[in-house]
Amino acid sequence: MEDRARAAAQASRAKSSDSDAIQRNYLTPGLAGEPIATVDNSRTFNPNIACQKSATLLELLAQPSSTGDIGTLSISRDKNLDGTFDESLTVPVPVSGVCVNGIISCEPGSWNQCRPFQWALTDSGNLKLSEVDLTALSGCYCVNNSCGANLAWGNMSSILKDLGGGVIGALTTADPRIGVAQAMIDGPVIRYTGAQTTACTANPSVTATSYRANPTAITGDASAAAEASSVFQALAGSAAGGGKAEESRSCTIDRDITVKSWDYDDIIAVRGSIASTTNCGTGCRRYQIRGAGSCGSSPPIYSATFDPIAPTRIVSARIVEMGADDWVQARVNGQIVGYAGKRPWLGEALPSGDCRISDDPWYNRNAIDILPQLKAGATIVGARVRGGGGGNWGYVTVEVQVDTACEVSERLVDLCAGYAANPACRLDSESVDGVVTFRNGVNTGLKPLPQTRLFGSGACTVQYSRDFFERDRRYKCAVDLGGATKPDLSRGAYIIDHSTETMLADRTLASDGTITTTTRPFALPDRGSVPACEPICKTRAPKANSEVAIDGVVGVKQNDPAGWDIFYHACTADNRCPAGAGEEIVSACGCLDDFPEAVTMMQTVRLAGADLVCMGSPQ
Repeated sequence: MEDRARAAAQASRAKSSDSDAIQRNYLTPGLAGEPIATVDNSRTFNPNIACQKSATLLELLAQPSSTGDIGTLSISRDKNLDGTFDESLTVPVPVSGVCVNGIISCEPGSWNQCRPFQWALTDSGNLKLSEVDLTALSGCYCVNNSCGANLAWGNMSSILKDLGGGVIGALTTADPRIGVAQAMIDGPVIRYTGAQTTACTANPSVTATSYRANPTAITGDASAAAEASSVFQALAGSAAGGGKAEESRSCTIDRDITVKSWDYDDIIAVRGSIASTTNCGTGCRRYQIRGAGSCGSSPPIYSATFDPIAPTRIVSARIVEMGADDWVQARVNGQIVGYAGKRPWLGEALPSGDCRISDDPWYNRNAIDILPQLKAGATIVGARVRGGGGGNWGYVTVEVQVDTACEVSERLVDLCAGYAANPACRLDSESVDGVVTFRNGVNTGLKPLPQTRLFGSGACTVQYSRDFFERDRRYKCAVDLGGATKPDLSRGAYIIDHSTETMLADRTLASDGTITTTTRPFALPDRGSVPACEPICKTRAPKANSEVAIDGVVGVKQNDPAGWDIFYHACTADNRCPAGAGEEIVSACGCLDDFPEAVTMMQTVRLAGADLVCMGSPQ
């Protein structure tokens, strides 16, 4: 029995011991419709999990230029998986940096005037590059001559994988039906073999993928599907459907902080007879409503409409000046509120006296508050002008001041409240900002340090320090499905309580109710010797620190821009270290214990994400 078990285990490891074996034995033939063999190779079958297949789903060609940038980056794609390329894209900018989900383009051979781009798809499904903030990209590094010589050619294989992976990620995000079976590198070219999967639906927006954006909806949808299923209802009503079950449910508690910038034109809009507009400070403008007058029986009225878009951000609104030669009458929503002239004019009738009696203009600089009218809605300010001869002008000046300060809002989006309040649910695991605080229902004793993060951009950048920003939780909830009889575990309890390492005790119940107890010798088979560990070795290979951050290339900020890549390899059967090309052995094959080094590295990364800025107040 033991020999058969070892043979079965060895055969299973040969089929699925690592990702390459799984891809070679199952994934690639499964998507391609080729035969798949059982673990012992005794039987084969032809799966049909792909509706359409393409020998080359995507082909990407990268050719570096003399500046080290990738000067030519062309992509060919088989959109409908019919075996023929029907889309091609030549990136119109040099590629100076490569990211997991995009590229960075700078002045050739330098890290100046850099522009980040992210892989995306158009509405018609074509591949494109969208310009984004650098913070939207991940895992970026420099490849041109500003970071080192011959980086692109020397690392072509990994660069092709990163470029191709970013493109494939954009494709599979937009269309979850696409499956990639194999990637092959041939010099400066990487090719992907792909197929269409996911239930052969014609709709790229597969219904099941909607649960990624709204995971809580799956419970209601599952309940509705169960109610409509006769098979489910039959099982639920059976004895097997009774009793209790336990479901695992995931949820998050996120701190949502949004920062909105405001411009003057976002708060108020002005249209009409505006002769001039001048600034009077931060968030302040003055509008002059001006026109020529008439000495006739109907002096003209020049009007401007002030439309409040965000009334709560309007600080003040006033008529600050009126001027005329001979008269001007100020009106707000048709109501007369003031005048400037040689005689009073506060009614609809014409003022007494003839036009053009004096050459001196008249002014009224007593401010008139119109803020209540403006906050209530669109407000019309008019200037009724009467004048004659050489003095036939008049104006009304309106000053509006608004608050253009950044608007910050903060809220906790708690999707776990329902589970936490349910007595049938218990917290099974929790991760707070990447730190595991609960595991298998037990508090780990770990607690993340308070973090400081920046939100917004440009002038509206706000720094927030909080004890946490995101909690990822998993609850185990008991579900009572009915009144099934609990199983009798007394026999198992008797065996455990009365057996020893050399004697097996048992208790059986006969059909007539008679209980019989027995004992017999017992011994486990010899398990053989087991190695103390799996021998591994540690190697390193030199690398240029070409990673990119918001401040620029990391290597530029270091005294020595050269670094090392560390690798761990499982040793061969003859205890040899299978070091790769360019790697040197740091620790030979053996039971290596680098736990202290790993803890130090993880703590360094964790503290790097915490607030390292000195504050003025005590912490």
